[in-house]
Amino acid sequence: MATDRFDSATRLHQLLQILLVVAFAACCSAQAAATVDPRDLIRAAMQHWRGVTSYSEMTMTIHRSDWQRSFSMQAWTEGDKQSLVRVTEPRRDAGNGTLVQDKSMWTYSPKINRILKVPASMMNQSWMGSDFSNKDISKSTDIIDQYDHRLVSTDTRDGHLVYTIESIPHEDAAVVWGREIVVIRDDYIMLSQQFWDQDNLLVKQMDTTSIEFMDNRHIAARMRMYQLETPEEWTEMTVNEIDFDIDIADSLFTLSNLRNPRQ
Repeated sequence: MATDRFDSATRLHQLLQILLVVAFAACCSAQAAATVDPRDLIRAAMQHWRGVTSYSEMTMTIHRSDWQRSFSMQAWTEGDKQSLVRVTEPRRDAGNGTLVQDKSMWTYSPKINRILKVPASMMNQSWMGSDFSNKDISKSTDIIDQYDHRLVSTDTRDGHLVYTIESIPHEDAAVVWGREIVVIRDDYIMLSQQFWDQDNLLVKQMDTTSIEFMDNRHIAARMRMYQLETPEEWTEMTVNEIDFDIDIADSLFTLSNLRNPRQ
């Protein structure tokens, strides 16, 4: 009988220890969530993805019900205002490029040998027939300052705190979306991004489907964008190589280099 009472007391003590650990973890999570500024978290996620500067080699795959095609691309970024994306394969598309400087965007097509400025009204249009828009492909950071942000929820996934943020554009913001929902992990990896229209209908969604360790940090290595009306059709962006905080020539982000690549 004494042994049974001892075992019961031991089990009760162990249970209390477990409950205390769970309560402590929940308290820490709540405290962490309370100190998070959602705008700062989005900014940190963008900086994590872009670095001070970056160079990457990527593959874009466009999947449709009756066809599929892929592009190989190079991309450079500097700060949160400059980026350059250039198609390298296949040969028929090689040389197509997109340059962003602050709020201005230009595209170049070797077939017509012309540089065209993309008006603000076209920033949300499809990039080369994909489910990514011109703004998506340029790694635009407009969401940071043109939206108001609210922390919706915090949960734990695979040992990481995960934050869900609702972002609603300012009335004068030049955007087409009524709101965006962004899910960010505590190491600043963006796990998903939803795009809702002005009628509060979910139009398209981007999901991170693979996370890899590259150049001393974990990054979203594969991202899939799809329209909610046709989820079986999608565009996938895969990062094959990426280098952060590299030296970049002053001449890189220029219209001259967009037309006649020197880097």
